[in-house]
Amino acid sequence: MIFGILGGVILLLALIMLATHLILKARFPRGKYPAEPVADYFYDHYREDYPREHHSFRSEKRTLSGYLYGAQNTKGLLVFAHGIGLGHESYLQEILWMVDHGWRVFAYDATGCGESEGSGTRGLVQSALDLDAALAYVESKEEFAGLPICLMGHSWGGYAVAAGLYFEHKIVASASISGYALPLEMMMRFAKATMGKWTALLRPFVAFHNWLLFGKHAKLTAIDGINRTNTPIMLIHGTGDELILYDVTAIISKKDLIKNPNAVYYTVDAEGQNGHTNIFHDEGSVAYIKKVNADLQALVTEHGGQISKEVRAAFFDGVDRELINQPNQKLLSDIERFFEEKLKNENL
Repeated sequence: MIFGILGGVILLLALIMLATHLILKARFPRGKYPAEPVADYFYDHYREDYPREHHSFRSEKRTLSGYLYGAQNTKGLLVFAHGIGLGHESYLQEILWMVDHGWRVFAYDATGCGESEGSGTRGLVQSALDLDAALAYVESKEEFAGLPICLMGHSWGGYAVAAGLYFEHKIVASASISGYALPLEMMMRFAKATMGKWTALLRPFVAFHNWLLFGKHAKLTAIDGINRTNTPIMLIHGTGDELILYDVTAIISKKDLIKNPNAVYYTVDAEGQNGHTNIFHDEGSVAYIKKVNADLQALVTEHGGQISKEVRAAFFDGVDRELINQPNQKLLSDIERFFEEKLKNENL
């Protein structure tokens, strides 16, 4: 009787663990660039004006692909960490803005994204481990010797450039954009979308799954990294972020836990620029992008909810893509000003 009950309990736990694994695996698929035509420019558009150098390095068992932009620049080395489900080319407007302002930028595709190895992105801690590997790589290369290193990342990468301060690298300053603070808290919000009111029952299983994937780093939070050193960090978040909520899961929402005296908080509340991804939209582009989105939605509705690749391509051929791809000048200027101030302090 007792063994029967025990066996039933073990079987139930195993089934819940399997369900947890399947749910989380589905939440962290391989990151790919859009297959359908979009308004965003990728590297082919910039190839002639911005040559780049390919690099590869290991992160745990996987080989990651990275690129160096602005190899001739000497202001400093900016290591860029992208958001989940994408690749670094989704941020070329921001990367190349920094190149134009004198930075040498090392940007890479994280695990399971773009040109890098991995069947999926694994989980929310992975981005910090990939950043650690990227920093170890650039520190090992003679061509980067003597260059001060700054960090910049968005979302998954925003967490990475905060949590990644936990590791022993010499970083002058970091800019975390739209980052989440606590991976487990964020994962439970993901799970809630699938499980609803049953989500709380999954928490220990999600935590165990995280431990199986990441071992001793399973509980690594952005707060751990920020508080590990006094490295200056700029915590940037939009009040209308629909994915990583400003006052719930964002790093900026955990001010009471942050002890680093050099952390600064930067809130974006302008309509059309205060969301998770539109935080990168330039002020002069906001109204136009809103119109384009409305026109696209009207076109989809007109075609019964779905449009062909050809119709979609024709639509984007008719929009002002140069205007759409303007980066947020004010945001990037403020970030660069923050970096430059810290570089001056470093050289005193």
